[in-house]
Amino acid sequence: MASWSSPGLRARLLFAFALLCVVTVAAVSGGMYVQARNDILKRAQDGAAETMTSRLEALYPLRNPEPGPDELGEIARAVTEQNMATVAVYRDSRSPGGLDPGLIPPGLRRAVADGDIAWQRVMWRDAPVLIIGAPLLIAEADRTTRVSGIEVYAARSLLPEQQSIDQLAAGAWGTGGAALAFAVLLALLATRGVLRPVRELGRAARLLGEGEMRTRVAVRGSDELADVARTFNHTAAELERRVRQLREMEADARRFVADVSHELRTPLAALAAVADVLDEEAAGLPEPAGRAARLVSQETLNLTGLVNDLIEISRFDSGVAALAPNEVDVAELVRATLRTRGWTEAVETELPAEVTARLDPRRVDVVLANLVGNALRHGEPPVSVRLRADPHWIALEVRDHGPGLDEAVLPHVFDRFYKASAARARSEGSGLGLAIARENARLHGGDITVANATDGGGAVFTLRLPRRTAEPEDDAVSTPRPPRRAAEPDGDTAFTSRPARRTAEPEGGSG
Repeated sequence: MASWSSPGLRARLLFAFALLCVVTVAAVSGGMYVQARNDILKRAQDGAAETMTSRLEALYPLRNPEPGPDELGEIARAVTEQNMATVAVYRDSRSPGGLDPGLIPPGLRRAVADGDIAWQRVMWRDAPVLIIGAPLLIAEADRTTRVSGIEVYAARSLLPEQQSIDQLAAGAWGTGGAALAFAVLLALLATRGVLRPVRELGRAARLLGEGEMRTRVAVRGSDELADVARTFNHTAAELERRVRQLREMEADARRFVADVSHELRTPLAALAAVADVLDEEAAGLPEPAGRAARLVSQETLNLTGLVNDLIEISRFDSGVAALAPNEVDVAELVRATLRTRGWTEAVETELPAEVTARLDPRRVDVVLANLVGNALRHGEPPVSVRLRADPHWIALEVRDHGPGLDEAVLPHVFDRFYKASAARARSEGSGLGLAIARENARLHGGDITVANATDGGGAVFTLRLPRRTAEPEDDAVSTPRPPRRAAEPDGDTAFTSRPARRTAEPEGGSG
């Protein structure tokens, strides 16, 4: 079903003005029409009744209280005037010609038979007609009156009055139409004055939402819209100040991380050399000295990986990270990543042949190492890598068959320093691996998504990359370097350390 959208402010103002005009004109014109109509009809009825009564009074005294058709005809002719048809009725006799008694409403005849002068409007021959009925009374010697039984009915056309009423109605409709047009014109003028500042506020709000923190609106007058404009300007100024503070704090934090990471390179290089010696001599040292030597060696390796990750993150934040794209066979790149880290036997693959793309192989290797390493570390076998491709995109799907990720964890998997389980905070890396993997994917113009599998359980990470990555500027292309060693799948290597002595443990959220 199509959703109904609310009309705009201009349409609602026009509708409100038009509705107000229609209601006002209908009330005023309708009231005037009804009153004029009643006055016209009342004057016609009263005039006809007075004329008929005065003519009947001229007939007294009656020569024959029981008249025949000829005498009834004389009575009828006595009250007849132009545009009027009459009939005189006495019992079963009636005057010849004139009004047909069958057209007289029964209720009107009953009222006249009771001695009342009555009238009623009816339609006769598609025209309004006023029928007036009056009885002839007999005055007794004691001045009392009684009904003689003679009834006189006259039908008078109301067509002239109806034409006057129709002219009034046409005038009312014309007045209403003119008033409606005038109301619409006023509404357009009013909406222009009201909507102009509203549009300015909307445009300023859009610019503010797009990051134009210096956006302000002009304040005109002292009405409610002017108050809204002043409030908007004050809010925008405060927001600009807060955003500037946040940007300065963020820049300071990034500069601090970058500076600390680079400053740690020299002492870490020395520690790595010492750790190599300790590691070689650990087997010959007595316990607990040997255990302490191995611990120092392991923690030096962990610290080296963390500093490497921080340096890589600082490169992305500062915008200096660049691609070194080459035309590569994607299936062979995946196999090389698995083979280098000794995961060939542990991972099932579905890699169609002859799928090529222009990518940075070192960065894609980092992404794959993180995704597969997380699946092996935190998921359950079998772990699989599947390649799909169309003319414009490739998709690498890494899946395990473990319990999957909690729904509350899914939105934060790629957050920096996020770990799905607080219990692993000490032993399982910095939590930067998946963040670095997503930054590398986005540097190619692609992305990484994660979801829980609907069949068989497990988490599914999907890496989508364009098959033709945009060429970087010549001065921005970094010198290609070989893929990272097995012990460092989480980010770009910032400096060289000793060879890995253990299986790689990629950083990031759990699979």
